Amino acid sequence: MGDNNPPFYLNEMKNQKFENIPKHVAIIMDGNGRWAQKRKMARIQGHFEGMKRVEEIIKSSSDLGIKVLTLFTFSTENWNRPQTEVSMLMNALAGLMLKKKKMLMNRHIRFQTIGRTNRLPENVLASISEVSKDTKHCNGMILNLAIDYGSRMEILDAFLSIAGKVKAGKMELADINEDQISKAMYTKNLPDPDLLIRTSGEKRVSNFLLWQLSYAELYFTEKYWPEFTSEELEKAIIDFNKRDRRFGAINKKETKDEQG
Repeated sequence: MGDNNPPFYLNEMKNQKFENIPKHVAIIMDGNGRWAQKRKMARIQGHFEGMKRVEEIIKSSSDLGIKVLTLFTFSTENWNRPQTEVSMLMNALAGLMLKKKKMLMNRHIRFQTIGRTNRLPENVLASISEVSKDTKHCNGMILNLAIDYGSRMEILDAFLSIAGKVKAGKMELADINEDQISKAMYTKNLPDPDLLIRTSGEKRVSNFLLWQLSYAELYFTEKYWPEFTSEELEKAIIDFNKRDRRFGAINKKETKDEQG
């Protein structure tokens, strides 16, 4: 897939009259291991295949005009996997970030991460630092990787931060509101997701962006992550455009019918 020439079906999609392209898409990339096991392959081969889809979806998301793409890359619970698998994943992640830095810069994609960093290996931290620094001037899509991320941990960290400000006299209890809590989250510089996609047929959010997903549309697909191509992303966007997002209100048609 060339950087400068989006595939035909994406150009066709742009020509369709979509009312909405979600500003922020979050994806739980699930099913790498099961995809590999179904093919009698080692689980790590599924992860390597899944990394190919990461690049494809990054490019497609940028082509479509999505402003923020958040990928659930490594959860706080993933440390419980076999150590050999974790080590291979971390080394592959560090290498992938550096390898794709040029692609991100050519597409004006700004790279950042959310999650705790104290448990990440030095090579991963170095890669995060380098790619974040070299793309900080980019003004296109934001690529946001959730690494060593868990939403309950994020909420705990947010409340500890707020409690520390109250204890230090920098904030009053009366000042604590939803906006202040959102500003204490790892995602403080990002809009809340409009669309959450989860692959592999599982229908749960698995401790991912619990605060931020309050009004997100949820899209579940039976496809394993290594099977989630740009065409599958297109299907999710088409489905998103069929949703009636009322945010607790009633839709315009219902209001018009009542007035009539």
